[in-house]
Amino acid sequence: MPFYEHVFISRQDLSNAQAEGLVEHFSTVLSDNGGKVIDSEYWGVKTMAYKINKNRKGHYAFLRSDAPSAAVQEMERLMRLHDDVMRVLTIKVDEHAEGPSVQMQKRDEREPRRERRN
Repeated sequence: MPFYEHVFISRQDLSNAQAEGLVEHFSTVLSDNGGKVIDSEYWGVKTMAYKINKNRKGHYAFLRSDAPSAAVQEMERLMRLHDDVMRVLTIKVDEHAEGPSVQMQKRDEREPRRERRN
């Protein structure tokens, strides 16, 4: 089955427990449709670059999954219908990276940036 990475933003007025409950809910949707959630991360409340539905901040969550495309489409459909979810991004990847995502790594643990060209 193909590998996917999903990031979604939920409303800022939710509690942390409710936002993490959304992660569990959508993980269940994937597993009920024949997929498997490999890893999930709750990134917390972050400020967005621009307002979405009159919100400046949002709860960010990240999922890594191994699921058929029908399961991913069903999860995305339910996310679009859910009132608390503002944005969804799903990317198909060749393989999952080991360890935590870049958002969860401490700044000193990250790889250095490339040098700029002049």
